[in-house]
Amino acid sequence: MNRTIRVVVAKVGLDGHDRGAKIIARALRDAGMEVIYTGLHQTPEQVVETAIQEDADAIGVSILSGAHMTLIPKIVDLLEQNEAEDIHVFVGGTIPKGDIPKLKELGVGEIFTPGTPTKKAVEYVKLAVPAS
Repeated sequence: MNRTIRVVVAKVGLDGHDRGAKIIARALRDAGMEVIYTGLHQTPEQVVETAIQEDADAIGVSILSGAHMTLIPKIVDLLEQNEAEDIHVFVGGTIPKGDIPKLKELGVGEIFTPGTPTKKAVEYVKLAVPAS
């Protein structure tokens, strides 16, 4: 029996541009996933708390502010502290190529940079999160 994949889409920090987050949220929803969009200006603590409360399978973080090397590791650390490492983390935004391996080493499953087709993110989540 299959269940619906649940994804929290989050904007962390002071970044006020959420068009990409809304586009990915819609693409995931159109692919049959349940999406919880947190809105702008969330803290890592709020994102992790939402993911745990909503029993999410994944967190998709959209970040354009340049604070990815501070905010994303904090999300990963908070998931570990709350014994919620089974929640997959993926990131979209303006991430310099040199930071991508560092984020993946920390536990980020995938990073999508500007121009990546939404289909790739949908495919990633479907592969990363078993729907059963």
